[in-house]
Amino acid sequence: MRPHAAASVVLLGLMVACTATPVAVHHQEAAQTKVIHSTPSPSPSPAPASTPRPVKLHFVGTISSLPAALAARMHGTTWRSGCPVPLSDLRLLRLSYWDMDGNYRRGQLVINESQAAGMVTVFHKMFAARFAIAKLHLAVEYNPKNDDPHDARSWTTGFNCRVAVTARGPRTSWSQHAYGLAIDVNTVQNPYVTSDGYIHNIPSRAYRDRSMHLPGMIHAGDVVVRAFEAIGWHWGGYWSNDKDYMHFSLTGG
Repeated sequence: MRPHAAASVVLLGLMVACTATPVAVHHQEAAQTKVIHSTPSPSPSPAPASTPRPVKLHFVGTISSLPAALAARMHGTTWRSGCPVPLSDLRLLRLSYWDMDGNYRRGQLVINESQAAGMVTVFHKMFAARFAIAKLHLAVEYNPKNDDPHDARSWTTGFNCRVAVTARGPRTSWSQHAYGLAIDVNTVQNPYVTSDGYIHNIPSRAYRDRSMHLPGMIHAGDVVVRAFEAIGWHWGGYWSNDKDYMHFSLTGG
């Protein structure tokens, strides 16, 4: 993996431009409805009000180097000395998505620079399919002593310098998240399930039955799985024993 000093911006149509500083390019983004009124009729009677015409909301995806403030906040929490990648190898993505109520949102994701452009295309495809993401959120420090089984936060996160974690607890080897080469999508709706059916997170147990098709759930061959497969990533839902339905990674681990 080779760091780049320049930031990259990925646009619709998969155009990437390199500049000395990150430039966010918006695709006619509109967060509110635009109302267009008709011209009043010349007749004495009042003209009827026109019907508001909603403006289509477009996907926006940008890539930049980590801002200094973010790098400082990550230092000692989600990144520390001894992590397998330097902060210079990471990139900040700002991405559009639809939340569980169908609202247009923007969120942030940190990922390895080598996968940044491809990840924008993944989220573009999910946006176009209106796949629901509960919350796109930067990772927080992992502490096994604070692993609350009642945690109802269903976040979609990327880089986090931590060991691999299963439903039975943490392992000792680095997670692919520690390299910026993994993403967890909707952690409540897509739980880690052991081969004997155990789910550590209690709110996730409502999603044990994978034949259900509720908002935010991921299924074999769906638009989310296909989008990640298109950039060479692998889904934890295809693992042979335990199933990690939230987890996508470059290496499959």
